Amino acid sequence: MGKLVEESNAYRAKMNEKILASDNKILKRVYSLDTLTYKEGALSSKVKEMLGLAASMVLRCDDCIKYHLEKCLELGVASDEIFEVFSVANVVGGTIVIPHTRKAVEYWEELNEKNI
Repeated sequence: MGKLVEESNAYRAKMNEKILASDNKILKRVYSLDTLTYKEGALSSKVKEMLGLAASMVLRCDDCIKYHLEKCLELGVASDEIFEVFSVANVVGGTIVIPHTRKAVEYWEELNEKNI
């Protein structure tokens, strides 16, 4: 696993543990709602993760982009599909999304290196 992926996963796990340890009912419900949103339904989990990725790119949340890229990989999203998501995000979000696309491509490449 590459450095970017390792650091991102370690940070997410550490901070999620601290947040959930606060035993705050609202935060726990938000986390639960997020998990439930991406479960299979009328839309597949794969499609939902690609939607989450596009929305995260438009909102310019690099942590969210990384998370959704990992989930997309787990669900078998191909690189050509990822680049179509990137194209939608750039059209919707405008040129301000380009720097986030660069980071997303770098992260996607690192994710795929460990799966080769």
